[in-house]
Amino acid sequence: MNDMPYLLRPLALSALALALLAPPALARVKLITLPVRQRVEVQLDHDQATLVEEERIVPLVKGTNQVDFSWAGTRIDPGTIVFRVLGPAGEEDGDMAVNVLSVSYPPGENALVWDVSASRSGSALVRISYLLGGLDKGYNYRAVAEHDEQTLTLAQYIRVKNFAGEEFDDANVNLGVGDDFEKPIGLNETKEMLVNRTVGVPIVKTYTADPATFDYLDRPQNKLRVPMHYVIHNDEEHKLGQAPLPHGKVRIFQKDAPGEDATTAFLGEDWGGFTPIDDKMKLYLGVAQDIVVKRTIDQRITNRVAGKLYDYHVVIKYEIENFKDQKVTLDIAEVIEHVRQETNLRSGQNAEWVIGEQTTLKNGPDAEDSNQHRVVFHADLPARDGDKAEKITHKLHLVFKHQW
Repeated sequence: MNDMPYLLRPLALSALALALLAPPALARVKLITLPVRQRVEVQLDHDQATLVEEERIVPLVKGTNQVDFSWAGTRIDPGTIVFRVLGPAGEEDGDMAVNVLSVSYPPGENALVWDVSASRSGSALVRISYLLGGLDKGYNYRAVAEHDEQTLTLAQYIRVKNFAGEEFDDANVNLGVGDDFEKPIGLNETKEMLVNRTVGVPIVKTYTADPATFDYLDRPQNKLRVPMHYVIHNDEEHKLGQAPLPHGKVRIFQKDAPGEDATTAFLGEDWGGFTPIDDKMKLYLGVAQDIVVKRTIDQRITNRVAGKLYDYHVVIKYEIENFKDQKVTLDIAEVIEHVRQETNLRSGQNAEWVIGEQTTLKNGPDAEDSNQHRVVFHADLPARDGDKAEKITHKLHLVFKHQW
């Protein structure tokens, strides 16, 4: 039995018996109508292409048989078709030898014909695979945070739009994430399916002051925009981490009260980026109105080192007020190149810099989020006392060394 795959230029979804077209000299050639599918697998794990594999039981007679496929009206890529004889269809066909002899292309048709030889009459199991266009997919999420914003329930959905020109009855759908499932996908049908749902996913709500990324809310008053995010960690510690999280729109809700039966309020929606295992997804919630951050350049000092070499000292002051009823942590981020441009330092040079002694953020820069180009600190803010919010002042002292 020949088990080598045949890479074919076209493929087909329906079979047509061509017995009347066979010339008398080829009377021994039998033309087989394409039978119904025994199994169909649709692999949606690739961003750019959909792989379809189908298995069929083909009845053969002793001698040479012609199996005819056509694909008119479908969006199969003819250059990707592979045909393989898997073997006899049942125990009663176990001693039957089957070989694929050749493939031909009838002129003027979206079809092809395989010549298949059989050592005796019986049935063979064949597999046909091909890439299919028009079977579009996209992911979306529903995130429902608990009232205390410590955890959320994350539901992941896939939406499939079938404009491929063929339908799939009870196809086994492989998403590349989560478990496979069997669903019919009708012609021109749009179907949304739940991939998985995880309850109790720990989250962190962040507040960020980052002028280079988020700019000022009120520039004349030096007030920074302070965006809020939910941070989801895609790892086992946070009840995820079984697979990457695909890119998709996330609709975000929060419960109005504790408990399973609590109603929810819509907070907004954001696009969640592709998130590998052990990475994190940040979901934008809007701008905080009850945290005020004023940022000013407090000092800019030049110290001559030697010749035309100088050390430049830049001190940035933050005046922060938290009008919330609970204490929070504010992330303060500065992009080094942004600070240099803001203070008219020459940006064409490599920036050698250190944290200066006037810095009041005592916990030091965040080791995970800080690097040569960006520094991140965390400032703890107390809850307001009645109608009053305590003003917290912090300074960040950057020393740019050996500049000219």
